[in-house]
Amino acid sequence: MIEIILHKLFQIVIGFSGGLAVGGGFVAFITVLGIIPRLIQLSKTYKLVKVYTASIIIGLLFGTYLSFADVNLHQPVFLLTIWGLFHGIFNGMLAAALTEVLNVYPILTRRIRLERSLLILLMAITFGKIFGSLFQWTIFVKL
Repeated sequence: MIEIILHKLFQIVIGFSGGLAVGGGFVAFITVLGIIPRLIQLSKTYKLVKVYTASIIIGLLFGTYLSFADVNLHQPVFLLTIWGLFHGIFNGMLAAALTEVLNVYPILTRRIRLERSLLILLMAITFGKIFGSLFQWTIFVKL
Protein backbone atom coordinates (compact mmCIF):
# COMPACT_ATOMS: atom_id res chain seq x y z
CA MET A 1 0.00 0.00 0.00
CA ILE A 2 2.73 2.47 0.99
CA GLU A 3 4.70 1.40 -2.07
CA ILE A 4 1.82 2.37 -4.38
CA ILE A 5 1.42 5.74 -2.65
CA LEU A 6 5.15 6.48 -2.95
CA HIS A 7 5.09 5.44 -6.61
CA LYS A 8 2.15 7.79 -7.34
CA LEU A 9 3.82 10.60 -5.37
CA PHE A 10 7.01 10.06 -7.36
CA GLN A 11 5.04 10.29 -10.62
CA ILE A 12 3.36 13.50 -9.44
CA VAL A 13 6.71 15.08 -8.56
CA ILE A 14 8.24 14.10 -11.91
CA GLY A 15 5.20 15.36 -13.85
CA PHE A 16 5.10 18.63 -11.93
CA SER A 17 8.86 19.14 -12.36
CA GLY A 18 8.60 18.47 -16.08
CA GLY A 19 5.71 20.91 -16.36
CA LEU A 20 7.66 23.59 -14.52
CA ALA A 21 10.69 23.06 -16.76
CA VAL A 22 8.66 23.25 -19.96
CA GLY A 23 6.56 26.16 -18.69
CA GLY A 24 9.65 28.05 -17.56
CA GLY A 25 11.30 27.47 -20.92
CA PHE A 26 8.20 28.65 -22.75
CA VAL A 27 7.90 31.79 -20.64
CA ALA A 28 11.61 32.51 -21.12
CA PHE A 29 11.25 31.94 -24.86
CA ILE A 30 8.29 34.27 -25.15
CA THR A 31 9.35 37.03 -22.74
CA VAL A 32 13.13 37.13 -22.47
CA LEU A 33 13.74 36.69 -26.16
CA GLY A 34 11.05 39.23 -26.99
CA ILE A 35 9.10 37.10 -29.46
CA ILE A 36 5.69 38.71 -28.92
CA PRO A 37 6.94 42.33 -28.86
CA ARG A 38 8.83 41.65 -32.09
CA LEU A 39 5.72 40.16 -33.69
CA ILE A 40 3.74 43.23 -32.61
CA GLN A 41 6.42 45.50 -34.02
CA LEU A 42 6.61 43.66 -37.35
CA SER A 43 2.84 43.53 -37.78
CA LYS A 44 2.38 47.13 -36.55
CA THR A 45 -0.50 46.17 -34.25
CA TYR A 46 0.52 48.05 -31.10
CA LYS A 47 -3.11 48.69 -30.12
CA LEU A 48 -3.82 44.95 -29.86
CA VAL A 49 -1.42 44.09 -27.00
CA LYS A 50 -4.29 43.01 -24.73
CA VAL A 51 -5.65 40.80 -27.51
CA TYR A 52 -2.23 39.15 -27.93
CA THR A 53 -2.01 38.55 -24.17
CA ALA A 54 -5.53 37.14 -23.93
CA SER A 55 -4.96 34.96 -27.00
CA ILE A 56 -1.80 33.46 -25.54
CA ILE A 57 -3.42 32.72 -22.18
CA ILE A 58 -6.61 31.28 -23.66
CA GLY A 59 -4.65 29.26 -26.22
CA LEU A 60 -2.37 27.81 -23.55
CA LEU A 61 -5.27 26.90 -21.27
CA PHE A 62 -7.28 25.37 -24.11
CA GLY A 63 -4.24 23.48 -25.41
CA THR A 64 -3.51 22.14 -21.93
CA TYR A 65 -7.10 21.02 -21.55
CA LEU A 66 -7.06 19.25 -24.91
CA SER A 67 -3.76 17.57 -24.01
CA PHE A 68 -5.14 16.01 -20.84
CA ALA A 69 -8.80 15.45 -21.74
CA ASP A 70 -10.02 12.75 -24.06
CA VAL A 71 -11.88 15.10 -26.37
CA ASN A 72 -12.89 14.25 -29.92
CA LEU A 73 -14.52 17.22 -31.63
CA HIS A 74 -15.70 15.51 -34.88
CA GLN A 75 -15.51 18.69 -36.94
CA PRO A 76 -16.02 18.94 -40.70
CA VAL A 77 -12.99 19.14 -42.98
CA PHE A 78 -13.62 22.84 -43.63
CA LEU A 79 -13.22 23.76 -39.95
CA LEU A 80 -10.22 21.47 -39.58
CA THR A 81 -8.64 23.23 -42.55
CA ILE A 82 -9.13 26.62 -40.87
CA TRP A 83 -7.77 25.20 -37.61
CA GLY A 84 -4.69 23.89 -39.45
CA LEU A 85 -4.27 27.24 -41.19
CA PHE A 86 -4.19 29.02 -37.82
CA HIS A 87 -1.61 26.51 -36.57
CA GLY A 88 0.51 27.09 -39.66
CA ILE A 89 0.30 30.87 -39.32
CA PHE A 90 1.26 30.68 -35.64
CA ASN A 91 4.19 28.34 -36.25
CA GLY A 92 5.39 30.38 -39.22
CA MET A 93 5.25 33.63 -37.27
CA LEU A 94 7.00 31.98 -34.34
CA ALA A 95 9.72 30.60 -36.60
CA ALA A 96 10.17 34.01 -38.24
CA ALA A 97 10.44 35.67 -34.85
CA LEU A 98 12.90 33.02 -33.70
CA THR A 99 15.19 33.72 -36.63
CA GLU A 100 15.25 37.34 -35.47
CA VAL A 101 16.63 36.33 -32.08
CA LEU A 102 18.67 33.28 -33.04
CA ASN A 103 21.85 35.11 -32.12
CA VAL A 104 21.20 33.85 -28.58
CA TYR A 105 23.03 30.60 -29.36
CA PRO A 106 26.34 32.20 -30.41
CA ILE A 107 26.25 34.38 -27.30
CA LEU A 108 25.48 31.35 -25.13
CA THR A 109 28.31 29.28 -26.62
CA ARG A 110 30.78 32.14 -26.10
CA ARG A 111 29.76 32.55 -22.48
CA ILE A 112 30.16 28.86 -21.67
CA ARG A 113 33.31 28.71 -23.83
CA LEU A 114 32.03 26.25 -26.44
CA GLU A 115 32.54 28.36 -29.57
CA ARG A 116 33.76 25.36 -31.56
CA SER A 117 30.60 23.40 -30.70
CA LEU A 118 28.02 25.86 -32.06
CA LEU A 119 27.33 23.75 -35.15
CA ILE A 120 26.91 20.63 -33.01
CA LEU A 121 24.51 22.51 -30.70
CA LEU A 122 22.38 23.75 -33.60
CA MET A 123 22.35 20.33 -35.27
CA ALA A 124 21.36 18.67 -31.98
CA ILE A 125 18.45 21.10 -31.63
CA THR A 126 17.40 20.56 -35.25
CA PHE A 127 17.61 16.77 -35.18
CA GLY A 128 15.95 16.65 -31.76
CA LYS A 129 13.03 18.62 -33.14
CA ILE A 130 12.80 16.42 -36.23
CA PHE A 131 12.97 13.13 -34.32
CA GLY A 132 10.60 14.42 -31.64
CA SER A 133 8.03 15.40 -34.27
CA LEU A 134 8.39 12.10 -36.10
CA PHE A 135 8.03 10.20 -32.83
CA GLN A 136 4.89 12.16 -31.90
CA TRP A 137 3.25 11.75 -35.29
CA THR A 138 4.09 8.06 -35.71
CA ILE A 139 3.41 6.88 -32.15
CA PHE A 140 0.80 9.18 -30.60
CA VAL A 141 -1.31 10.41 -33.50
CA LYS A 142 -3.89 7.85 -34.60
CA LEU A 143 -5.38 8.67 -38.00
